[in-house]
Amino acid sequence: MRWSMVIDLDKCVACQGCSIACRFENNTPVVNPAEAVKGRAVRWNDVFPMPINPTEETGEFPNVKTRYITRPCMHCDNPPCVKVCPVQATYKDEEGLVRQNYARCIGCRFCTVACPYGVRYFNWYEPEWAVETLRATSLQAATSQQAPEYANPDRIEGDGDLEGPAIRPKGVVEKCTFCIHRLRKARAQADAEGRPFRADEYVPACVQTCTGKARFFGDLDDPNSTVSLLAKSPRAFRLLEEVGTHPKVIYLREG
Repeated sequence: MRWSMVIDLDKCVACQGCSIACRFENNTPVVNPAEAVKGRAVRWNDVFPMPINPTEETGEFPNVKTRYITRPCMHCDNPPCVKVCPVQATYKDEEGLVRQNYARCIGCRFCTVACPYGVRYFNWYEPEWAVETLRATSLQAATSQQAPEYANPDRIEGDGDLEGPAIRPKGVVEKCTFCIHRLRKARAQADAEGRPFRADEYVPACVQTCTGKARFFGDLDDPNSTVSLLAKSPRAFRLLEEVGTHPKVIYLREG
């Protein structure tokens, strides 16, 4: 399998639902405006107007249009972030997901410089609640330890790494994971039921909550999957294709 996301810009209404879902699903830090202007905002999934200046619109009143693009981690097939990490804290797994081992990360930020998409973020902040809360396995257990009710208590732990929505420690680099904790939960559920895992059981939070149905997710190596078919569309393009990173987030042009 090779996981991929397709985003149809014709259907995106810039509602920011994907950004909000990502924040709540993955417990990313909330940054006040004073910190954000210092470049310390952590936005695993952001929505931008195109061009970047939001006052620039196309058309004439009343037929005026502003274009938007959303930008998660590209989970590149040739990720430059992996090449520059001196401690192998970031790596590409066997299914093409670019992952982060927070226990290994030393916060050097080489990967943030190497990433041409600007989708890796240094965490300047201490966890917002007690370390014990990160070990909670249910919302009830989490809230009983003073975690905010909106916090997602799911976590992944193995081989010394920490992935998923548990709050990352201060001083590490973090990014979009394609909600990999959902993949592991879906596979565990399939195993518990004694049946094969199906690719459509793994859906990242941003895809699930997209109000415009602009996002599609699946196995790019399956020729019959929706993402594989859409990737062959004449409308399909990838950001910064010329730099050779081969991103697995694919966009469909408007029109």
